[in-house]
Amino acid sequence: MTTGRTIRIAPSILSADFARLADEVARVEEAGADWLHIDVMDGHFVPNLTVGPPIVEALRKVTTLPLDVHLMMTNPDAFIQEFAEAGADSLTVHVETCPHLHRTVQSIKERGVKAGVTLNPATPVGTLSEIVRDADLILVMSVNPGFGGQQFIPSSLQKIAEVRTLIDRTQSRALLEVDGGVKPDNVKEILAAGAEVLVAGSAVFSSHDYAAAITALRAGHQPAARISRIAAAQR
Repeated sequence: MTTGRTIRIAPSILSADFARLADEVARVEEAGADWLHIDVMDGHFVPNLTVGPPIVEALRKVTTLPLDVHLMMTNPDAFIQEFAEAGADSLTVHVETCPHLHRTVQSIKERGVKAGVTLNPATPVGTLSEIVRDADLILVMSVNPGFGGQQFIPSSLQKIAEVRTLIDRTQSRALLEVDGGVKPDNVKEILAAGAEVLVAGSAVFSSHDYAAAITALRAGHQPAARISRIAAAQR
């Protein structure tokens, strides 16, 4: 890799052992994680139910890591205040659920929280054009949201490269985050496409050595095959 970008690893607690959640968080923090990713699913926008503000509040008490809270919800606006008060450092909402996206992003920022915007796999990059300068974070979903342990969608590499181009062209300060199927065997391609924040669930929590897993992801050890021509075509 030659981008020179700082790479952040955000283990997703969706794949952690919830019976030992505080211990799991302590382990990934000690292992070198940069952020902690928390998927909030409402059973409506996505076919699963996960956690709410009380879990975020509990995690805030046991870790100094930034809490990266991903709101996979039909009505995220109704919960922005609660998650902000619970201790979220960033709140990421979906383009697909926010008819007044600029208002939602500003509402998050007014509470002193970083605002992120997410794209599902079938949502075109063009939907970001009017919000990319206002966002602190752009999250590309490389699986269909709702469950952990899914396989990376190969066409996501093209989307990541397109979002990277949009961020650079507009001189946005937004970080580019990727979530879904991030593994040692595809991480170099993902990073070469322009990602800066890697959400990793099973790649970390299913490993016997969390530190080794995080180090491998950050370094992008596996060989890239085709991303150079994708990036070149986009720039």
